[in-house]
Amino acid sequence: MLPDSTDIFEHIQSAEYGLIFVPATTPGVSDTALLKHLADRQQLTKVIVLSERSDVNSAVKLMKAGAFDVLVTPLEPLRLVQSTEDALAEFVKEKTQRRSEERNRALISFEEIVGESPSISLLKQTISTVAPSDANVFVWGESGTGKELVAKALHSKSKRASKPFIAINCAALPKDILENELFGHEKGAFTGALSQKPGCFELANEGTLFLDEIGEMSTATQAKLLRAIEEQSFRRLGGRNELKVDVRVIAATNREVSSALDQGILRSDLYYRLSVVEMELPPLRNRKQDIVPLAHHFLKLFGLKYGKEIRGFASDYIEMLQSYHWPGNIRELRNAIERAVVICPGEVISVLDLPEKILKTQNEIMHISIPIGSSVEEAEKKLILETLASVGNNKAKAARILGVSRKTLHNKLHSFDWRLEGK
Repeated sequence: MLPDSTDIFEHIQSAEYGLIFVPATTPGVSDTALLKHLADRQQLTKVIVLSERSDVNSAVKLMKAGAFDVLVTPLEPLRLVQSTEDALAEFVKEKTQRRSEERNRALISFEEIVGESPSISLLKQTISTVAPSDANVFVWGESGTGKELVAKALHSKSKRASKPFIAINCAALPKDILENELFGHEKGAFTGALSQKPGCFELANEGTLFLDEIGEMSTATQAKLLRAIEEQSFRRLGGRNELKVDVRVIAATNREVSSALDQGILRSDLYYRLSVVEMELPPLRNRKQDIVPLAHHFLKLFGLKYGKEIRGFASDYIEMLQSYHWPGNIRELRNAIERAVVICPGEVISVLDLPEKILKTQNEIMHISIPIGSSVEEAEKKLILETLASVGNNKAKAARILGVSRKTLHNKLHSFDWRLEGK
């Protein structure tokens, strides 16, 4: 309850209130003037007017002016509690949507998908083509390749750009909680559900919902998600009414899709519904010409963040960046550059500013000797078999180091009669 004084306007300008109770007899303050003041400043504050008389015409006028509710005194406890809960739930929902819109305005621009390699040039072209549509998109790639960056670019270049972008990491939540986060719940739906809660689908209405690591979602929740996407409607947990929404869904996974489908980890019907357009993000080791541009991009970013004037990188530092295989992809490179900016004592980042892990890995790189006169086939066979041996015959790891798919590696080994050679 705001103070009973003519300073009421100063109070609502100096602090944000979720809910204000205003007695109809507040000295020097008109109910409609207060409501107009809030509307003019686009404040989300909910107002419940406490009136001493039951006047339908007056109540309708106040509701049209923006009042959330009009309660007649003496107050009925149950009506007061219900109106208060509803008003606060509405405030939280609108506040969340506004914050999302503010984040959207600050989203990294499409141009900040850094790189000019053929794979990244194609990715940018695909984003430009697909973004204006409402088609669902399925993005897959290793951790750290920038899947959320692509999702934000698709959103910011779409007609939904001014609407919410809601992201949820399916791997970060217990599977029994994820459904509640997606669809929300009604008051009393379960023990502890003291008020109504909107879910991500509801918050993303008219905007974009990004589901990261969708392969970590239980198959039961995947089935409910499929229905929500197909029908563009859902029920909150404990609810009876269908809520209609208009949501574009972008899903991502770091799992190999064919393997996830074969193992039943990812439902095929959900996959086909989501993969109207599919985008594969290449690992950083397969686009090494982008490493230096990315490094300079992060150098500028973190130089500004930490207020340090660093002119660039020493040549040996760049050589180390380009020779490292970056298992953590762009995220690992970003962290390495941020660390270098923080600890660099001078104006040029040197090899001494590299993380110990990278230095150690580079020092342990094995060299393979190939005799002069060897054929290309013999050199390739030696490279593949010795790389495989160096990682304990781990085919997945060997394929990553060699920069080929597991299928390609398998075919190569088959052509070498690998098993017959006792490997």
